Amino acid sequence: MGQITLTAPTPPSRRRAIAPVPRPDRQFYAQTQAFGRFGVRWFDPQIMPMEHAHGHIELNWLTAGTMDYVIDGKPVRVPAERLVMFWAGIPHQTIALDRGPADDARQCNVYLPLDSFLHMQNLGKLTETMMGGGVVALEPGTIGANTLTRWYQDYRSGHAERTDILKEEIALMLRRAAVMGWEPLMTPWIESEGSSTRAATPLRYVVAMIRHILENLNEPLRAEDVAKVVGLHPNYALNLFTEVMRVPMHKFVVRMRLIRARALLFEGNLSIENVAFESGFSALSQFYVQFRNAYGLTPRQMRAHYLR
Repeated sequence: MGQITLTAPTPPSRRRAIAPVPRPDRQFYAQTQAFGRFGVRWFDPQIMPMEHAHGHIELNWLTAGTMDYVIDGKPVRVPAERLVMFWAGIPHQTIALDRGPADDARQCNVYLPLDSFLHMQNLGKLTETMMGGGVVALEPGTIGANTLTRWYQDYRSGHAERTDILKEEIALMLRRAAVMGWEPLMTPWIESEGSSTRAATPLRYVVAMIRHILENLNEPLRAEDVAKVVGLHPNYALNLFTEVMRVPMHKFVVRMRLIRARALLFEGNLSIENVAFESGFSALSQFYVQFRNAYGLTPRQMRAHYLR
């Protein structure tokens, strides 16, 4: 008899996966802890020994059972076969697990960098819900184990174009969710004036500053003007922003401008000079230095590489 080739299991098995091939822009995430790297991971669900926070919008999916979180002191239960998402920059901890009737639950997490998420267009209320501390479950049938396994394989392939397509698929899925709706597992609380939790007030200020920055990204953004939006002294506002976001405000602004510039480059319609100015960079030389530091390529090289 001929040799039979077995296909990969779904979801992925517990074997150690091969690490994805580094991309040039991973250098930025290695140096800047505030924005986590993009990633997809399959693993055995685990109880976390302590709460933590990181720079992602996190998406969780369980094959079976349930998982109980505490997010800034509030309980949230994650059901099976529903994609649940929240802002992981808020301290969170898994405190209990039900692994299902066969005791064999597996978990898939998608880690979407906060900077990439904030740049996504047409998410409207979904962006507000995430930045307001809400936790949502997308509609049943939004995604399944087979698609998540393919995403995992795309991510682990080390193939830059497959990874870019994967990110585009995630963006389209979230855009559809913004239209179709979701089930709230925890309502937004950060911007509630009556909220008295330990994180509500500083996060409320920072979210308001982030919103102002994103709405005025192509304009000069002075610390004094951003602080005025929330009625704080500039020095206090800058310190608060750094404390909550784990990155100075000026670096956050530069990062968001770079992501906008990268998107404009791929559209292919604007000159490099206009890309820089439309992204908020007042000096072309500064744009080139910042872009190369973040992505490992000049704007012209990136456009030539991806649009050839």
